[in-house]
Amino acid sequence: MIHEVDQALMTLIRRESLTGDGVEVVLDAPTRDWAARRNAPTLDVYLYDIREDLRRRERGVINEYGEDGHVRSRRLPPRYVKLAYLVTAWTQRPEDEHRLLAAVLACFLRHEKLPDDTLTGGLADLHLPVAVTVAVPPPEDRSWSDVWSALGGDLKPSLDVQVSAPVDTGVRYEAAPLVLEDPRFDVNGESGPRGRRGRRRGAAVAARRPAEETVQAGTADQPGRIFTVSER
Repeated sequence: MIHEVDQALMTLIRRESLTGDGVEVVLDAPTRDWAARRNAPTLDVYLYDIREDLRRRERGVINEYGEDGHVRSRRLPPRYVKLAYLVTAWTQRPEDEHRLLAAVLACFLRHEKLPDDTLTGGLADLHLPVAVTVAVPPPEDRSWSDVWSALGGDLKPSLDVQVSAPVDTGVRYEAAPLVLEDPRFDVNGESGPRGRRGRRRGAAVAARRPAEETVQAGTADQPGRIFTVSER
């Protein structure tokens, strides 16, 4: 899933932010050594944090139906993982870097989710939206200076892009086989413990119930089976 989100982000940036600029898009960590080796205009999309999006966790199971319309299996709902990317621009002039960041910012502001045609593999198979946000405030337990300190680089302008991607857990439960036989009932008004007390209880039940009763389940569009309960 992570590499599929990487590919989707790079595809979207190249398509809508870099129109003939000859700028490279990479996934490298923007360390000081990496910056010293860079010799071409570059947009760096660095993945620096992975954690579950607990606000989108769901409970229960999801039914999966066969061609006949019956439930064949049940699966757990997908879990959502939030991927945080540090997007930086690297050129010879600050003006060019700001121009590239502005183009990337405008690109992501146009999309509340990754376009469907950028998704591949498991992300595309789930047919679920992959939410994306840009330039959101950092959480309380993290600051941008901490990220740059961990990388050992110099602080510079950057965009924080966060993607909440669904992940199939792969947990499925096969449904029980369909019941194909008609139901059979045998109701006896004299049922119960043997003896005088049991016979009195059975006689009282028989006196309250009609000799014959028709029961129908379901709805008018999908009626259930009709069966008859009779006293002996």
